[in-house]
Amino acid sequence: MKRTFPVIVILITLSLLGLFIIQSSWLNNLFEIRNAELLNKAYQASATVTAKLNNTNAASQRLRLPKRGGLTFNPDFHLHLLKPPTIDQRFTFQDINQMMKQEFDAVGLKEIKFEFAIVGPTEEIEMATKKFSAEYWDTVLNKRMYLPIVPESASDFEGLSGTEYLVVVVPDFQKQAWASLKWVFAGAVLFMLIIIAAFYVTIRSLLNQKKLSEIKSDFINNMTHEFKTPLATISLAVDAIRNEKVQADPDKMKYFSGIIKEENIRMNKHVETILQAALMEKQELTLNLSELHVHDIIQKALDNHQLQLQDKGGIVELTLNAANDGIEADEAHFTNMISNLIDNAIKYSKDKPLIRIATHSTAKHIVIRVEDNGIGMSKESLKRIFEKFYRAHTGNLHNVKGFGLGMSYVKTVIDAHKGKIKVDSTLGKGTVFTVEMAFMKNK
Repeated sequence: MKRTFPVIVILITLSLLGLFIIQSSWLNNLFEIRNAELLNKAYQASATVTAKLNNTNAASQRLRLPKRGGLTFNPDFHLHLLKPPTIDQRFTFQDINQMMKQEFDAVGLKEIKFEFAIVGPTEEIEMATKKFSAEYWDTVLNKRMYLPIVPESASDFEGLSGTEYLVVVVPDFQKQAWASLKWVFAGAVLFMLIIIAAFYVTIRSLLNQKKLSEIKSDFINNMTHEFKTPLATISLAVDAIRNEKVQADPDKMKYFSGIIKEENIRMNKHVETILQAALMEKQELTLNLSELHVHDIIQKALDNHQLQLQDKGGIVELTLNAANDGIEADEAHFTNMISNLIDNAIKYSKDKPLIRIATHSTAKHIVIRVEDNGIGMSKESLKRIFEKFYRAHTGNLHNVKGFGLGMSYVKTVIDAHKGKIKVDSTLGKGTVFTVEMAFMKNK
């Protein structure tokens, strides 16, 4: 795992970079194609409008000659040539604007904005949209198109009339081109984010698997050590009992049989701890609720730890001030929970343990406070203290044993009873666990 994990991260990272580069290139090419397509369609729509204007204009042109019996020229006679009417004389602005919109819609450019003008032969503007003049001079962002309006019959009368132009301006052309691709762009970004999220989840899962693997190894090592010691002691005690001299001495027989009994009880406790962890994993912690008095439970748990306290020269200060200590709880699990808090305070003490246990009442709850003068915990340990199999770093303390299940069990029991637990700690000074339990309801 240590070797493969960096390789997996590097390969996935390179794949993401490759996808990002390819997708960027694809979007850029798509944008260029879209630019050309929009420009071509805009020119096509404008050309169609120009063709319509050409045909209409051609049909309206007439060369009028005077009718006088025959075609004779005299000094008084002159050729009357009537110039063809201009576009603004034949059409209103609304007519051409409507025509432009229809043709732009017909080629699929309904959302594209445009400005246009009809320019006469002498470059005077015959008609134009409101923003045409402002947009016309911006050659950086806008696209301009010039389409001549030349009637088909104009070639027969070359020089008699000038050429008009339809000038079309598409403002913010590139911006509009990007806008037309917004859903494609949004889809590309969305799928890229999904791939990045999948990458993140994969890496996180791998890290969790690595962490679980390490926890599993630590758990197996701790479990092996915890079972190996009592088994070795029992084996030595059994060998001693087989000795004829020991068999002849009742006191020695009692001593060694007592050792076997104690180590057997110790192993049973370890087995029970592991079974409790299995139950918690399956969410099968069942409660046998009954009326309990917290002060009695605390006293009972302290009695069970007297030998440990005496062995370490520990002191316990009790301040049981709760006026009401009645709760509804499972006696076995609640006693084990208090016992685990006390055991934790004893184990993580540097020298002589000083444990302060106090209770007080609020309107609806009893608050239990267990404070020690131990090694304390770092911020990282505080965040993870209730994680299963997690064991805080103990510094120079090498005699702290266990599976890392105690605090996880405590949290599970309190949650099952719908209580609350809070932990405060200062590294090198000690830790305080505060448990809040609801009073027993009146029946």
